[in-house]
Amino acid sequence: MTKDLTTSKIDRQNILNNELAINEILKRSNFKGVIFENKIILTKEMIATFYEVDERTIDRYIASFSDELKLNGYEVLRGKRLKEFIFAYTNQFGSDINVATKTTILGIFDFKAFLNIGMLLAESEKAKILRQMMLDIVIDLINKKTGGSTKYINQRDKDFISAFLQEDNYRRQFTDALKNYVVDDRYKYAHFTDLIYVSIFKEKAKEYKKILDLKASDKVRDTFYSEILDIIAAYECGLADAIKEEYEKHGHLLSCQNVEALFEEFAKMALWKPLIHRGRIKMASRDMALRDAFHYQLSEYIQPLDQEEYKKFLGAAGDELERLMKENQAVLQRLKERE
Repeated sequence: MTKDLTTSKIDRQNILNNELAINEILKRSNFKGVIFENKIILTKEMIATFYEVDERTIDRYIASFSDELKLNGYEVLRGKRLKEFIFAYTNQFGSDINVATKTTILGIFDFKAFLNIGMLLAESEKAKILRQMMLDIVIDLINKKTGGSTKYINQRDKDFISAFLQEDNYRRQFTDALKNYVVDDRYKYAHFTDLIYVSIFKEKAKEYKKILDLKASDKVRDTFYSEILDIIAAYECGLADAIKEEYEKHGHLLSCQNVEALFEEFAKMALWKPLIHRGRIKMASRDMALRDAFHYQLSEYIQPLDQEEYKKFLGAAGDELERLMKENQAVLQRLKERE
């Protein structure tokens, strides 16, 4: 999916929250500035010079995107810190900083704020080149971490294994309930599974597979995040009990229409609202940032991933978990198949 950083705040913040990507961009960008408070800092003049634009252009962007830039490292120095910065500048560059002698405030940019401005500057050819480099680095980083495929990036979460094994157990309870208490219908398993999926994340299995570009042989649940698996397990467990109770109440097999009505009431229960809301945010936001997959039906739930999310799926802990899962595939399969 083509990303335009000049127009998408979510795409900008996703890069800026990805510390692994930021560190790699820093290595490749040959970035130089003033070392101040253990960070690399640029002034507005230095920013304008690098991007080959007028300082007034930078001023316009600061005014228009003040909150975003402050979130990502832009700040205004005053008093003692301003004097210390001027001293650091003079000491490192061997010349006075180009500010008026009576200046009492000065805006400065750290590396993230420098990138943030570059993401916004539509007028600058150098900013355009930097934006493409940033996007390429993010893609390369994720591909390197996932072996070229993000299909199973969900499994780099330490909570995945327990959620996966638990959900599989409840899945059998649900399918057994459909088998034992609902009239024979070859489509009932897929039909009620799709009802669960639509209720939780607004997509049928076929639609979900298309968005993630999964093959026909790929198992959908192998790609779900742990939070989604937990909600599905809760649905299946609760529905299995409800179907059994309804069967025992009437003393005969239920029709698919009976179960549909039962499901409709079950899905309306208020307790699902916060869980589903959180699950939709997790699925839509992670897939957008990590899989470059856009869930149109969940577009209103998309948010930038925070730094902890990136560490979870791209950090060292995820690397170790992925290694252990590969080494223990046979064990995991036996656990899954155990009655």
